[in-house]
Amino acid sequence: MSGERERLAKASRIVVKVGTSTITYKNGQLNLNRLEKLVRELSDLKNSGHQVILVTSGAVGAGMARLGYSERPKDVAEKQALAAVGQGILLRIYERLFDEYGQTVAQVLLTKENSVHHNLYANSRRTLGRLLELGVVPIINENDAVSADELKIGDNDNLSAMVATLVEADLLIILSDIDGLYTANPSSDPTATLIHRVEEITPDIERIAGGAGSSLGTGGMMTKIDAAKIAMSAGVAMVIAKGEVDGVLHSVVEGEEIGTLFAPKEARLKLRKRWIAFGRRLDGAITVDDGCAEALRVHGKSLLAAGVKSVEGSFKTGATVRIIDLLGREIARGIVRYDSETIGAIAGLSSSEIAERIPDSDGQPVVHRDDMVIIA
Repeated sequence: MSGERERLAKASRIVVKVGTSTITYKNGQLNLNRLEKLVRELSDLKNSGHQVILVTSGAVGAGMARLGYSERPKDVAEKQALAAVGQGILLRIYERLFDEYGQTVAQVLLTKENSVHHNLYANSRRTLGRLLELGVVPIINENDAVSADELKIGDNDNLSAMVATLVEADLLIILSDIDGLYTANPSSDPTATLIHRVEEITPDIERIAGGAGSSLGTGGMMTKIDAAKIAMSAGVAMVIAKGEVDGVLHSVVEGEEIGTLFAPKEARLKLRKRWIAFGRRLDGAITVDDGCAEALRVHGKSLLAAGVKSVEGSFKTGATVRIIDLLGREIARGIVRYDSETIGAIAGLSSSEIAERIPDSDGQPVVHRDDMVIIA
């Protein structure tokens, strides 16, 4: 057992995400046996002194089962209607099961709106923190029934990572229908082997993550890799493990070599930095040259126009964007001090040249280091 795995036993605050495929049968009906085992494990973790938060999928599946659907609809309004029916069903089941083990639960429905604005982000953090202090188990899902596209988080893998950073969790466990991240898709490549530890999300990791997913869920392995980026950057350990394995949560927390561990960065981000990196909507991207990428990543410098190569998307001053290198790797996120059109016009220029072209700019950087978070 590695020291890194051993440290998981000391995790005080744990977020567990369970996917649709883990708690439903292939026909979409809820797997009550697996739900009962999940609740028992979560309750036991809580009894042993851990604070636990559950991020659950399955609302649409529960709605499908109640209304007699045989397959997941593609129409957004129809899916939202099914979620509205299924959300209440799912919560009632969780409430009854947790009650058998003496646990109190609270339903929390989130949208991107809860994180876009700093005051709402901070308020969500306070509310969840208070629930945990009161000994309550928050059960979280995206508010699928009313979420507009521009306010959707999109999948519960990323939602769970957002929640883990929001509450400063020590550990995020994503339960899936696969054992973890493999070197290739195990369903089509018999030589695929499980990767037990990931220290950095590289282009190669992203490449091998493509394709593995389930028929009922909306996630897939790539969304789990996106979630890992968020968790690791925020200093949260993350483990992907197979949800149908008996005692899987205890195995992870007790440090067994199960699933794939994504090692966290040592430093934890301050609240505002977490909000910038993982709360705000991303409205575009800026590609920078190699020298600029090194200045940002290694030396903690601000992003100057001189290092900008290109701009993607249309955004206003104050938007949050991805900053990527010439190989397409995301290296940072930050709040811009110019709109996209202006950044395109001043790309490659020195501060003095910008001051001549835009007299009232005061030679400001494109993104100041105080408004930037290094991702990789």
